[in-house]
Amino acid sequence: MIDSEEVTRILASVNAVITNSHLVYTSGKHGSAYVNKDAVYPHTKKTAALCHMLAEEFKDDGVEVVIAPAVGGVILSQWTAHYLSAITDIEVLGVYADKEPILAAEPGEVFGAQVGDRFIIKRGYNKLIVGKRVLVVEDIVNTGGSVMKTIAAVRACGGNVIGVGALCNRGGVTTQDLDVAKFVPLTEVTLDAWDEADCPLCAQGVPINTDVGKGKEFLAHKTATDTTS
Repeated sequence: MIDSEEVTRILASVNAVITNSHLVYTSGKHGSAYVNKDAVYPHTKKTAALCHMLAEEFKDDGVEVVIAPAVGGVILSQWTAHYLSAITDIEVLGVYADKEPILAAEPGEVFGAQVGDRFIIKRGYNKLIVGKRVLVVEDIVNTGGSVMKTIAAVRACGGNVIGVGALCNRGGVTTQDLDVAKFVPLTEVTLDAWDEADCPLCAQGVPINTDVGKGKEFLAHKTATDTTS
């Protein structure tokens, strides 16, 4: 059973939950709070404790491989696989999927422009998951996009996704959304999210936080747009 108080304590101890700020999320939406998983990763003991909790939740599911979308999820994949191996006394492999741009070339073009991205499993890891029971892990689940792309990559390689584990479900994502039988986030956080045009913090002139999230990229893009317009 997940110790919610311990999860909260760990996140709070490294200031991973930021509130009363003006953030820009990966989705492009704005909000006042943020879960900064990068604040956790340097603390190996705390990261290990969180992954141990994830491993406990999936110890009876016959997991043979743990996979995560790169980059941050790689750490979770390794620690969770480590603890599953220790708990079950069976070697559980820890691998990851790489992000790859999707390009669309016009007639006569060689490369084309990026129109999206996907996750692929390479480095020989694709051979390790064929016919195996695979657990997908992720740090922060917002829309579930990266997780779903990783699930698709696993299934394309012949792996059987038995479930998804996450540090935090920030977007109210469900098992149905992910098309899996089991989804276990260690904590659920509901944060405000507004389109830029509807953001009350923008209307109030509250400065954007450029230390975390996509604030720095947002301001750079806005500056470039204002310059060219």
